[in-house]
Amino acid sequence: MPTIKRSKKNTKITESSENIEFKKKLSRKSNRVGSIPKRVNILFFVIFILFMILIVKLYNMQVQNQKFYADKLSGVGANVKIIQGAPRGNIYDAAGQPLATTTAVEAVKFTRGQNASAVEMRTVADQLSTLISASSSTTSLTTRDKKDYYLADAAHLKKINEKLTPKEKKDKQGNNLSGSKIYAVQLSKVSEKELNFTPEQTFAAQLFKKMNGTSTFHTTIIAIGDITAEQQAAIAEREGSLPGISISTSWDRSYANNSLTTLVGTVSSQQAGLPAEDAAAYLKKGYQPNDRVGTSYLEKGYEEYLQGTHQISKVVIDKSGNVTGTKVVQEGKKGDDIKLTVDLNFQTQVDNIVKTQLQTAVAQGFARYSDGAYAVVMNPKTGAVLAMSGFKRDPESGVVTPSTYNTFGQTFLPGSVVKPATLSSGWSIGAINGNQTFTAQAINIKGSNAIKDVWGDTNPFALTAAQALQYSSNTYMTQVALAMLGQSYTPGMSLSSSKASSTWAAYRKIYGQYGLGTNVGFDIPGSTTGFLGVDTTATNALFEAFGQYDQFSPLQLAVYASTIANGGTRITPHIVQGVYDSTGDGEMGKLIKKIETKTMDKVDISASNMQVIHDGMYAVTHGTDDLTTGRRIQNGVTQDISGKTGTAETYAVDAQGRTLYAGDGKTTIKTTVSNTISFAPSANPDIAVAVMVPHTSTVNGATAGVGQLIANEIYKLYFGNPTFQNENNATN
Repeated sequence: MPTIKRSKKNTKITESSENIEFKKKLSRKSNRVGSIPKRVNILFFVIFILFMILIVKLYNMQVQNQKFYADKLSGVGANVKIIQGAPRGNIYDAAGQPLATTTAVEAVKFTRGQNASAVEMRTVADQLSTLISASSSTTSLTTRDKKDYYLADAAHLKKINEKLTPKEKKDKQGNNLSGSKIYAVQLSKVSEKELNFTPEQTFAAQLFKKMNGTSTFHTTIIAIGDITAEQQAAIAEREGSLPGISISTSWDRSYANNSLTTLVGTVSSQQAGLPAEDAAAYLKKGYQPNDRVGTSYLEKGYEEYLQGTHQISKVVIDKSGNVTGTKVVQEGKKGDDIKLTVDLNFQTQVDNIVKTQLQTAVAQGFARYSDGAYAVVMNPKTGAVLAMSGFKRDPESGVVTPSTYNTFGQTFLPGSVVKPATLSSGWSIGAINGNQTFTAQAINIKGSNAIKDVWGDTNPFALTAAQALQYSSNTYMTQVALAMLGQSYTPGMSLSSSKASSTWAAYRKIYGQYGLGTNVGFDIPGSTTGFLGVDTTATNALFEAFGQYDQFSPLQLAVYASTIANGGTRITPHIVQGVYDSTGDGEMGKLIKKIETKTMDKVDISASNMQVIHDGMYAVTHGTDDLTTGRRIQNGVTQDISGKTGTAETYAVDAQGRTLYAGDGKTTIKTTVSNTISFAPSANPDIAVAVMVPHTSTVNGATAGVGQLIANEIYKLYFGNPTFQNENNATN
């Protein structure tokens, strides 16, 4: 039957499908079972490779590099270094007298191990405080320092913990406080009564503070000086109970108390280390944060020579991480010595001259409002500074104090000493020619007060450039400035500003070539570049011509005088003549670096024009008529001197620089500067002198000429002592 056939046929088809699906499942299962041995084999192979690598590594460690890893294990090869500064080099004057010396002192140092706890460090500090004297540590203690020391005692810490309530041990969410936060709570529970230490405990707390502030595997000197041989032996005997403590050496800096002390400068303390403002630069050079460095003047300026070579040691650590000692791997070397160009004896006597003349002028009424007096002496051939003398005076109290810094760091109006530079500026742009003649006469510019010479405006007469220097004619220099501005003088004229910029450009260029208003390259940090006015108008160009606008330092005037003296070459001033190897016994060794003469610039004028300046400056000190301005510089000196005087109008000020007024409280008190530049012998100069005495006064129409008198006395001192001359010539 048809239906039965279809049924059999359908049944056959269904059975075939099930068989096929079953066979597929069986095949997949067979494949999975067959892949297991492969995976196991791969796993065994990887394990085998790892074992082989381990065996090779063990062979490398135990056979090939056994010593290296043994050293690592014992701590001998630990890569922890202690870098210690070497003693600083000494500083001597030109005659070899010590000005700054370094002496070795015994010290106790502490190297902190990785397991050093506060309790252990306090125990060490307590023991150490009984072995050395308290004078070896002068560390100040804050209240927090005292509390840290108090809590470093286990019994004290337990006592404080017992005071804490459960609430104080948890935060607002009920969680236990972290270690630092719980310690802050513990600190707050320490009362002032519990910090009432005995002197012995205070000393121990000072030691503990330094130890506790030392980073792991770093070293700190915790006591220095006043450590006897017996105390050193006592520490050595207790080495086992004083972990990290050892005897070392440090150094102390001593300064002679004399007139050069301020120029020598200072160094930082062991605690202060590198000054914050210079730390980054020093660290790049390989310095350590706690290195002692020069912080001012010569100590800072010659740091690279005075510092010396660091001693480098490796810390020896045992298997537990405890410090067992140190091993020196690089010996330190004391810093080099430096010798100055200044003879202390000459400097001291120059100081006496400056101070005495200032006080005499005050007593006579000529310096009633003066706030100081300053003098710089240098060799115009080499740039060697022979003396720098400065005294600051309080006009109200009359107190006079040394202020050498003001000789190179303070500025004053120069007055007529700039007139050679003014002539040079005119020559440099062709505004005037050679020893040109102008008529000395009152200069009346429209809208301005008349400019006059000191002798008045009557009887105008002709002056050459050299005579204008001899008589210090303001009106001559004003006409030079007018020529630079492209104008000729006519009474009541108006000023043109068309060439003001080129006039000021000439001033700035030539003045700078002389060392005025520029960096003179002095080897003591802090030297001023001068105070240059920014209102560079045609009117101010006239006042600049006779020194009534810009301001300069005494050192800049000395460089200026030296540049004229040697014919126009600006030499860098320097106060160090050489660097010497340190012998370690207080004597200088061999010369290793001579400070050579260095040319900074040359004045852009002809030799014939420079000769006009020399002729005029010679006439300033040797002229015979009453208008000659500088004869007091030459008076009684055996060698010919050439010079230039300067007086600029100023107003009296107090110690804070505030203007002083007359009795009516409204009228300002007029004063003048008393400045000089000079050099000698005129024909072949080996000494130049610059003097600045601000805010001097006239008495009954007369001036004391304090600047001239100071210069005169300095020349008498110098030429009256062959030793000073020989030392100066030795720097050539």
